[in-house]
Amino acid sequence: MQTPLLDPDVADSAPVDPVLTSYDERHLVTYLRLLDAEAHGADWKKVARIVLHIDPDREPSRARSAFDSHLARAKWMADHRYRDLLRGRVTK
Repeated sequence: MQTPLLDPDVADSAPVDPVLTSYDERHLVTYLRLLDAEAHGADWKKVARIVLHIDPDREPSRARSAFDSHLARAKWMADHRYRDLLRGRVTK
C-alpha cells in the first residue's frame, strides 16, 4: 500500500472503479476527513475549501461535484473496500 498523502489536491471527481485504485490509496486521509466532516454536520462549502482545495464561491459546480463524488467514494470504501486496503489489495 502506498503511504496516504496528508493534504493532497484532488481530481474533479473520485474514481468509480469497482476496485480500489492507487488514487484511493493516496487520498485515504481525504476520504477520512470527508467522513468525519459529514459525521459532524460540517457545511459542504467549508469542507470543499479546506479538504478539497476548491473554492465553492469561485467554482460552485466543480466544488459541489468534487465534494459529492469524493464523499460517495469515501462511503463506498468504508462500507465495502476497507478490508482490501488492510490486505494491500489495490489493482490500479
